[in-house]
Amino acid sequence: MAALNFSSRERSSALNSSSRERSSALNSSSRERSSALNSSSRERSSALTFDLRTTALRDVNAALHAPDLAGEFVIEHPAGAHNVAVGLDAPVTVTVTGHVGYYAAGMNQHADVVIDGNAGTGVAENMMSGSVWVRGNASQSAGATAHGGLLVIEGDAAARCGISMKGVDIVVGGNVGHMSAFMAQAGRLVVRGDAGEALGDSLYEARLYVRGDVASLGADCVAKPMRDEHHRELETLLKAAGFEGDDTSAYTRYGSARSLYHFHVDNAASY
Repeated sequence: MAALNFSSRERSSALNSSSRERSSALNSSSRERSSALNSSSRERSSALTFDLRTTALRDVNAALHAPDLAGEFVIEHPAGAHNVAVGLDAPVTVTVTGHVGYYAAGMNQHADVVIDGNAGTGVAENMMSGSVWVRGNASQSAGATAHGGLLVIEGDAAARCGISMKGVDIVVGGNVGHMSAFMAQAGRLVVRGDAGEALGDSLYEARLYVRGDVASLGADCVAKPMRDEHHRELETLLKAAGFEGDDTSAYTRYGSARSLYHFHVDNAASY
């Protein structure tokens, strides 16, 4: 009987984590994330390493799709190759030491991918979960259509960053280009720098936070007040991306005015 009936205090303790415990469980500190994503020299020496100068990319990607995959992997000398580390579906850590081309880490699930360089078009496109961390800049359409996970771009992102995003969290350390968050349906986009023209054009329910200047807002995108919940949300995202020193009051929140959800002929000129 004692095992089946908790006291109110015990039941509350068992069912409701404190805010501190929940924050700890759901949001790694920047130090913890850095430790998880960035192997030390000793850890990297023990990781399985692929050299794209001597091993075909198709073979590397096939190896990373092996059943029951686990551990840490390093891909060296990518030399701008396209489709590096795509379609991962295991809780592994993959570090790419150099610049990559189109669609790197696309369709990622569960894996943590670090790119020590710049990324071409469509990095982390259609990502479902896990994380993709770009140490340099990203070309256009970063995080396109991504449903979940965390994409961090330490430098700048070009046009259409987060286009049609569907639940992903994207944190950009620098600026984003024009038409970013175009038709963004869900998720959060954080920009520590400036945003180009037509930010959030035809936006649905994604939430945008920009610290710098916005060249112009797209159709149906408006500035919105920053309430306490938004400051907490932004603080969590910045901390996860290693930018916990930012003052959230320096950011402006943008969202949908919700006037273009359904087509009406009177609004035709607004589309």
